[in-house]
Amino acid sequence: MERTAMTALMAWRDSPTRKPLILRGARQVGKTWLLTEFGRRSFARTIHVNLDTSTAARTIFAGDLNPREIAVGLGILDGHGPIDPENTLIILDEVQETPRALTSLKYFAEQAPEYVIACAGSLLGVGLHAGTSFPVGKVDFLDLTPLTFEEFLAAREHEDYLALIEAQNWPLLNAFHDQLVRELRWYYFVGGMPEAVATLVRTDDATAVRRVQSAILAAYQQDFSKHAPSVEVPKLNAIFSAIPTQLAKENRKFVFGQVWKSARAATLQLALQWLSDAGLVTRVNRVTTPHYPLAAYIDDKAFKLFLVDVGLLAALAEIEPSALVDGNSLFTEFRGALTEQYVAQTLTSLPIPPPRYWSADGATAEVDFVIQSTNAIVPIEVKAATNLQAKSLRIYRGKFGPAVSIRTSLAPYEQQTGGLINLPLYALGALPAVMAEPPSSEA
Repeated sequence: MERTAMTALMAWRDSPTRKPLILRGARQVGKTWLLTEFGRRSFARTIHVNLDTSTAARTIFAGDLNPREIAVGLGILDGHGPIDPENTLIILDEVQETPRALTSLKYFAEQAPEYVIACAGSLLGVGLHAGTSFPVGKVDFLDLTPLTFEEFLAAREHEDYLALIEAQNWPLLNAFHDQLVRELRWYYFVGGMPEAVATLVRTDDATAVRRVQSAILAAYQQDFSKHAPSVEVPKLNAIFSAIPTQLAKENRKFVFGQVWKSARAATLQLALQWLSDAGLVTRVNRVTTPHYPLAAYIDDKAFKLFLVDVGLLAALAEIEPSALVDGNSLFTEFRGALTEQYVAQTLTSLPIPPPRYWSADGATAEVDFVIQSTNAIVPIEVKAATNLQAKSLRIYRGKFGPAVSIRTSLAPYEQQTGGLINLPLYALGALPAVMAEPPSSEA
């Protein structure tokens, strides 16, 4: 299936300042497939080395870290002779398992930049926080998320709908509103994990998709036992399993004491950091004041916690496949948690700074997300269905007077006076382009 990250990989390949690349992302979001496909499309030869399973590969990095000597060793290991640097992609998979392989990237960048090296690691963030030496400033980064809704549409062979979203053709999008809502309902259930999407495309069977999702969740929990400190494993399981309950609250702020009896932040902080480093959760912090830059106004003690994927959240919450045919109930399940998860996931995938949320002191009002665009802060109110009543957004707009405000729901696109835009949930990926065009003053 086509991934938009492929375009970024092509640009990296052709960059005159190219450094070794680290592709970051949670387990099973498709990192290895993407790099292998990139190699197939762009290079005469691809050398794929798994540092978790290949003892010989680990031995190559155990000695001298001379990059050209390492390249000779990798060429011999591959069995196809010397490496032609310009026409060969070297993939170092599960690179966190060999700290010296990470260290070698510094020397490739400084002494042998002609070699094209891309690295991936499912638990790379966890490995780095464990004390692995890292070549700061000597690598490029690219983050891979689960398939976005746009990529999901492409996988489902709905390129026509995708083209309408990219063109912001609101009249035609409104004309095909019901069809797009139906596809979005499927996306809520299936999510963007590549194997789950591929299973849907191949079988059109929601039950088969759920089996795949359950296997992925089980694999994540096996990672807890295999890679995390043993004392943290029960806490990891408790936090991970509690995410649906935490998001089902009217106030979705993460409360430690509701996860682990009488727990304080310090008790669960390490486990929470582990999940974040593994790419399994996204932390969205509160800001006390929505001023530029948002990072200066973060309240570290208040945050919401989202899962890596909306389909995995649906599986973790045990939402039945029957919800797919039950009107729009899937959008409003457990207080609209799936919808807010979808929005958080979409915002995280966009080329914008990380999303935050705003709430007034005393909890008198809360705006689901605030994002930072060029020299501006944009509030985003999330509605799970078509009810557009938004008291908190009204309070926010009266207090801070933003030039642009976004309300995203199942309602069709509409631009209102005062910079308020109703943006359909299925078109949320167009947000950067929408924000780049100032709203007209007409109703």
